[in-house]
Amino acid sequence: MLRVLIIVAVLVALALWMLKGRRSGSPDAGSGAARRRGNEPATMVACAHCGVHLPRPDASYDAEGRSYCGETHRVAGPR
Repeated sequence: MLRVLIIVAVLVALALWMLKGRRSGSPDAGSGAARRRGNEPATMVACAHCGVHLPRPDASYDAEGRSYCGETHRVAGPR
């Protein structure tokens, strides 16, 4: 009876391990899943004033097209 319980416990642990692997995905499979969900990495830009990097959609821009991390640095201008 003990042998049967050990075998069942090993099989349950193996099944849980395999399911966890499917949820997190391998590095190759995960990148495809991330693209389908719209989780592609954003292009990063540097603030022309302080140099901090931020995603392109979050940046503010001046008339010359330089990117800034916020409105205060856009008003202050590049360094």
